[in-house]
Amino acid sequence: MEKNWILKSQGDAATVDRLSTELGITKPLATLLFQRGVNTFDEAKSFFRPEITDLHDPFLMKDMDKAVVRIKTALENKETILVYGDYDVDGTTSVALVYTFLKSFYDSLDFYIPDRYHEGYGVSQEGIDYARETGASLIIALDCGIKAIEKVKYAKHHGIDFIICDHHNPGSEIPPAVAVLDPKRIDCSYPDKDLSGCGVGFKLIQGFAARNDIPFEELVPYLDLVAVSIASDIVSVTGENRILAHFGLKQLNRAPRIGLKAIIELAGIVEKEITIDDVVFKIGPRINAAGRMESGKSAVSLLIAQDKDRAKVMGDKVDNYNTDRRDIDTNITQEALDMIGRDTELQKLKSTVLFNPNWHKGVIGIVASRLIDTWYRPTVILTESNGLATGSARSVFGFDLYQAVESCSDLLENFGGHKYAAGLTMKLDNIPKFQKRFEEFVSNAIAPDQLIPIVEIDTEIPLSEIDQKFFRILKQFEPFGPENMAPIFLTESVADNGTGKVVGNTGDHLKMNLIQEEDPYKVYPAIAFQMGNLYKKINNGQGFDVCYTVEQNSFMGRTNLQLNIKDMKFD
Repeated sequence: MEKNWILKSQGDAATVDRLSTELGITKPLATLLFQRGVNTFDEAKSFFRPEITDLHDPFLMKDMDKAVVRIKTALENKETILVYGDYDVDGTTSVALVYTFLKSFYDSLDFYIPDRYHEGYGVSQEGIDYARETGASLIIALDCGIKAIEKVKYAKHHGIDFIICDHHNPGSEIPPAVAVLDPKRIDCSYPDKDLSGCGVGFKLIQGFAARNDIPFEELVPYLDLVAVSIASDIVSVTGENRILAHFGLKQLNRAPRIGLKAIIELAGIVEKEITIDDVVFKIGPRINAAGRMESGKSAVSLLIAQDKDRAKVMGDKVDNYNTDRRDIDTNITQEALDMIGRDTELQKLKSTVLFNPNWHKGVIGIVASRLIDTWYRPTVILTESNGLATGSARSVFGFDLYQAVESCSDLLENFGGHKYAAGLTMKLDNIPKFQKRFEEFVSNAIAPDQLIPIVEIDTEIPLSEIDQKFFRILKQFEPFGPENMAPIFLTESVADNGTGKVVGNTGDHLKMNLIQEEDPYKVYPAIAFQMGNLYKKINNGQGFDVCYTVEQNSFMGRTNLQLNIKDMKFD
């Protein structure tokens, strides 16, 4: 698929020159700092050396004082507390965090994860009824609840209080809970608006610890869960999230909890430094698979495990779920692509909305993302569950999907989400109306260039710029993620030195050794995934331009720098 290359602003030349001189780094690296809002030596020091002491005061978050007081009251009165969370990675890590923190000094505790298929997303009446049956009088809802107005009223009617810890956009009305912690509340002045659900949960235990003489050092072991949630929920890795992710990754590498260690071993990442990418592609999907294939309770049971044998059993179970999930989403993705391939009218639209009542509800979000890789359009994948059409929506770069879904709200039973991802349910009869209305909104709102995939390039460099010193400084830009993505570089007029070859079981990938005319004897190893079809072009000595990230590759005990090619353009 043809992609547009967009070179980001290269910043104010004087500032870039000053940063380069003061920090003793090359201008391209100084440009990367400027693009990330770093303009001074002190700001660069804070960026390269995050400090845990720079975390915000949790009591800047509205209702934090109320939440802490209510939990303290529950402990003093020996009330049963139910820790409730969503079934995805953010929800299950949130529950594991708050549950294990409270469990370290309090026993009247239980947790609850709603069933994706019978209860759906968020706070359910079944969950509240479970609290009634088990005698819980306080529910701490994590990564959900900001729109659960009627459910909170239902709980209140039965003598059950709620503390809501959410990070999704609230509606016009806030639920009548004892406390509603959500930095996205209009009336909340908390400085960082983009915490993950688990991040909000961490602020809750930070606030409780501060008011109850628990040293902050005792909270550090919980940061492995926060890092996993930040990476998996695709929140920005800037500000407070950057600090939490930085120290969370340290915890994940040095002393992960038993359950996460089991996943790390199953994922085969024990002999390397674990990065955000490892969480996104190897750890997160395994945790997510439990909620997709059966129940998120299995994931929580793994994450709170205190016994290695128990963690091994639960880890194997979750890993098997992930294997099943991969097989199912591959098959459904192909079915969806075939549907589009057979329908020329669908191919003309600016959005994709597909429905099949037999598709597995647990993987439709993954399928929506995969479809965008081929048909670059805002996409909604729907299946049938409990007599309703339930769906997951994903967007393309720059297009606000949430607004598009919200424009169809009168056709929906429920919806929620973010700019780039949303979930929704509707009556089966409303599917054709939704397809028509959604397409109308997208057609009117989307810009033509938003329908073409883009590669955002940070800066242009010659290959000779890349050496070990360059990479050491680049590593200090980590952890990467939204708003601080791994820098993509552009280099023009490169060629393969004649040793390029296709690799992979079916020859899907392209391995090259790149050279530039200025120094044709200096070779730069490169890998281009899913570009094996370009082998003939690079093999004939033809020059081309590349955009890529720089990474460290380890193989057979040897480590070297490698260019991970994102796109190639030929004259």
